[in-house]
Amino acid sequence: MRIGVLTGGGDCPGLNAVIRAVVRKGVSVYGHEFVGFRDGWRGPLEGETMPLDIQAVRGILPRGGTILGSSRTNPIKIEGGVDRIKENLATTGVHALIAIGGEDTLGVAKQLYDRGVNVVGVPKTIDNDLSGTDYTFGFDTAVNIAMEAIDRLHTTAESHHRALICEVMGRHAGWIALHAGMAGGANVILIPEKPFDIDRVCEYVESRFRTRYSPIIVVAEGAHPIEGQMALQAGELDAFGHVRLGGIGEVLAREIEKRTGKEARTTVLGHIQRGGTPTAYDRVLATRFGLQAIDAAHEGDYGKMVALRGTDIVRVGLDEATAELKTVPVSRYSEAEVFFG
Repeated sequence: MRIGVLTGGGDCPGLNAVIRAVVRKGVSVYGHEFVGFRDGWRGPLEGETMPLDIQAVRGILPRGGTILGSSRTNPIKIEGGVDRIKENLATTGVHALIAIGGEDTLGVAKQLYDRGVNVVGVPKTIDNDLSGTDYTFGFDTAVNIAMEAIDRLHTTAESHHRALICEVMGRHAGWIALHAGMAGGANVILIPEKPFDIDRVCEYVESRFRTRYSPIIVVAEGAHPIEGQMALQAGELDAFGHVRLGGIGEVLAREIEKRTGKEARTTVLGHIQRGGTPTAYDRVLATRFGLQAIDAAHEGDYGKMVALRGTDIVRVGLDEATAELKTVPVSRYSEAEVFFG
């Protein structure tokens, strides 16, 4: 059987580990042949491929990013996009696809499966917001990168007696902010799931300064204030209809300075959280996902996503995996609030 592999959406530490596991087991155990589609869904849409054999995946386990490239192409929004993908798969002799991606990539995979394409999904996102799986690979690496940044911010904040704001990724889910903020000893954590009260944030800042320590505020890029408190600028939309975020950290810094008279500075981690070598946890999880994904494809168990449940890798329907986002529950955020101020 000839199987296609693609990586879609934002790049993520651990993508190459999945590709390596799929190819190594697929070739050596099952005798399948593989073709890599370049740049996410643009690859099968345009018929752009690259060879994907054991030689191609040697040495890629510790590498960040993806050897296949990625993009935010949405073939569902392109007229005739699904038919073009089906034609190109037939032309290249590809019987099945393994799609590695997050909410948007697997949402497309679900729609393609509904229209007759043989697809198996692998959950990838640093945001850890895919339902159906306890964790996604890439999340652990992103949290550790953010935690290390927060550790460094503590020392400079104390030296200059400033409030320092660390803006991390997280469009609709605050998992990175929550985990990195708790691990890094942040004094305030702001997440998209709970609109924040800027007056309360400033109270936390002033309380921290009264102890002769400087406050560290961790804010997810999708965090927002209670309606009417602060004016936020709307961004343009991407191919999947998402607003391009960023800038909440600077808005917070200005408001804190204005309301407290204390100096505030912002550090935006941005794509630093996505880059570089994956942690051991993400390498192992991504490898296990890849091994189970090729098993599912070999068995013809399509329309499924491999998922982590406890310590086991299981298969769940793509419909379940993409039905809703996994967001931070109130109880988890309440645990962190104990340390605010």
